[in-house]
Amino acid sequence: MTGINIYDQNLDRTPANFTPLSPLSMIERTAAIYPDYPSVVYGARRYTWAETYARCRRLAGALVARGIGKGDTVSIIAANIPEMYEAHFGVPMAGAVLNAINTRLDAPIIAFILTHAEAKVLIVDPEFSAVVRDALDQIDRPDLLVVDIEDASFEGGARIGALTYEELLAEGDPEFAWSLPDDEWDAIALNYTSGTTGNPKGVVYHHRGAALNANTNILDWSMPKHSVYLWTLPMFHCNGWCFPWTMAANAGVSVCLRAVRDEPIYRAFREEKVTHFCGAPIVLNMLANAPAHLKDFDHQIKVMTAGAPPPAAVIEKMEAMGVEVTHVYGLTETYGPSVVCAWKEVWNARPAGERAALKVRQGVKNAALAGLMVADPDTLEPVPADGETMGEIFMQGNVVMKGYLKNPDATDKAFRGGWFASGDLGVMHPDGYVALKDRSKDIIISGGENISSVEVEGVLYKHPAVLEAAVVAKPDEKWGETPCAFVELKPGMAAEAAEIIAFCRDNMAHFKAPRTVVFGELPKTSTGKVQKFVLRDRARAL
Repeated sequence: MTGINIYDQNLDRTPANFTPLSPLSMIERTAAIYPDYPSVVYGARRYTWAETYARCRRLAGALVARGIGKGDTVSIIAANIPEMYEAHFGVPMAGAVLNAINTRLDAPIIAFILTHAEAKVLIVDPEFSAVVRDALDQIDRPDLLVVDIEDASFEGGARIGALTYEELLAEGDPEFAWSLPDDEWDAIALNYTSGTTGNPKGVVYHHRGAALNANTNILDWSMPKHSVYLWTLPMFHCNGWCFPWTMAANAGVSVCLRAVRDEPIYRAFREEKVTHFCGAPIVLNMLANAPAHLKDFDHQIKVMTAGAPPPAAVIEKMEAMGVEVTHVYGLTETYGPSVVCAWKEVWNARPAGERAALKVRQGVKNAALAGLMVADPDTLEPVPADGETMGEIFMQGNVVMKGYLKNPDATDKAFRGGWFASGDLGVMHPDGYVALKDRSKDIIISGGENISSVEVEGVLYKHPAVLEAAVVAKPDEKWGETPCAFVELKPGMAAEAAEIIAFCRDNMAHFKAPRTVVFGELPKTSTGKVQKFVLRDRARAL
């Protein structure tokens, strides 16, 4: 006996029986089957799947003609507009990696990202031309091709690039013969997350994970074919939780929306017959508390929400007006949501308050995640499933990132014992559903955006009157959480809260600045470490 497995004999991978998984296959199929079906809507602009596919191929062809290929980074900073959607296909069709940049970042961080990612092309929405111009002034990159998006519906902005997006597309062929990646492990996207430091980390996604999570969105949300999806979740955030690719697989409609406000959202509900949308709890809170006259849609809508858990009262309000809420959880490192509060029909008989409390839980692994556990962070021993014993949340599977770009130390720290360590603390309920309790990394989630307490503290320490500072999350009805700064002033120095807040806003992205400042001595351990758990209790009591 040789011990050779009979199923491995002369049964090799060939082009006939193996194709790398990639979300790019989804748009090709949909454009072939449903060429005349609507794909993207943005005000008066309406595209079919044949048109969107042709535009994506033009983009890919133009990039390749300019020397862009495998391993190159193409960055884009844009609102939820058609060009941002097209970049999710056109850039990887060229073999390149898409880097969608957070539109809320300030110039120094944008400059860092462009440098760290070694971007070869930068596509810019006019709304963000000023901050991008400031970022470009901080880096020496004369070889960086800057492309201006022109948006007739947006007033303002300035040309800062060498050509427009439409001029770039004109250089490409609508029949460009793109190809799938050689390996499904090849990078498709690069997303930056601040983590627990002020230095962003580049999270690398591969084609396999993107394809699997895109299809899982359909499966776990029970999305019918040709769904109508409203873009309230930023496409820069974990590539819109993979929903650009999901909507191609679904052969549905992406309704683009530049600004997230209650009136245009409700108008889209009515006029476009939106069936699905995603958003942070702040979006749900805004919609739940909108004027009654706006809430005149007459069909069922589903919303997926993540971030700081939405208050049960907000969930009750949303569902009372016909919006079914699904709570999910994940990180940039897991392609967005990889845990879902899978609903059970037996729960429908419970009172509204109990149903809302169940929906606040983060849930169970989605169909693409292989492993989910709450365990001791040191031993990786799972905690009892009693709903009380806290541990760190760990995940594993195809929808965990490749790793952090150019940061092997951070990658090694994130991957422990065959698991990805989330840094989030939670409990496991007896029924196998996970619930978050705290964040060991002190990340503050405000309006769906991660804010590093360390970064805010770093700015506070630059103020001439500040001796010591510590920042924690303060619960907020609108934003979910906001940064709360506890500040000890230098002897003989004086400062007002408004002055401290203004100083922070002048030195970092506005959304990261503290909204509350409390003056006084900071509580410390015997070794001099600030006791943040004490400060969190104080912040909750404010």
